[in-house]
Amino acid sequence: MYFLASGDPTEHVKDVVLWATADGTPLLTMHMVTIVVVTAVFVLAMMKVAKSIATGPESDGNERYITKGRFSQMIETMVIYLRDEMLEPVLGKANTKRYLPYLMTVFFFILFNNLVGLIPILDMTRLVFGRDTTTWFGGTATANIMVTGALASLSFLLIQIHGFRELGFKGWAAHLTGGLIDEPWYIWPVMLIVVPVELVGHLIKPMALAIRLFANMVAGHTLMAVLLGFGAAAAKGGSGVFGIGAITLVSGVAAVLVTFLELFVAFLQAFIFMFLTAVFMSLLSYHDEDHEHEHDEEPALEAAAGSIG
Repeated sequence: MYFLASGDPTEHVKDVVLWATADGTPLLTMHMVTIVVVTAVFVLAMMKVAKSIATGPESDGNERYITKGRFSQMIETMVIYLRDEMLEPVLGKANTKRYLPYLMTVFFFILFNNLVGLIPILDMTRLVFGRDTTTWFGGTATANIMVTGALASLSFLLIQIHGFRELGFKGWAAHLTGGLIDEPWYIWPVMLIVVPVELVGHLIKPMALAIRLFANMVAGHTLMAVLLGFGAAAAKGGSGVFGIGAITLVSGVAAVLVTFLELFVAFLQAFIFMFLTAVFMSLLSYHDEDHEHEHDEEPALEAAAGSIG
């Protein structure tokens, strides 16, 4: 792998500047191009899935109700499971129906980027053409804190919009003040302490979404690079042929196992980002029969969010 020449296992997860101003300000980077390409692939793939899931013409008989294609069937199964088993118990049927398009979009968008990041496009290009070669496409865009921060910001805005929609301004303010806004006026000075704490809590939630996704993507790729670098490190250290071969074999097997772990993490982190967004929205919902919630469920939701973190 090309990064062995520099000895920096994090080099292959860093963004590559493709176009910059005279003073060095990046205007176009590899991750930007990757996001555009992955988004195009994502949209085209989902359009195909939607067409395959849609009811066919009457001439097809009962077959018109059957989703065509294994890929489309897999996506449909994932969506139904996430909707029925994960989102509805948290958000309720009405809010799940309302926010399902966004939640599924963010889930599959992150998943597609995570999976593309497992393809060592940049590494293979530089391995063939030299480490100074620049490719316009490749890398893991979700290993960029700016990308995960933008996704988390969108979720933060949706969470607050949902809060205003569900609770109104007074209800949102009551949530922000811990309910003290409905207390007698002489209790209100306590809000000088409560409100900043609640505001920090509102800001920490999207920060946690961004940092969790970013850190997991960077850590996984860095670990794989470190494992693949053990053989080269042994060679530079003057180990014999047997020692180099043994170390390379063990580290190679470990790298393969980590690759499967990375595949699992790609799905897991997409799910966690989507699910925690739903959990944070549910904390700004009325917990009545219409939403299939009770007030005593809020601590349980917060505990669930904490355990996932």
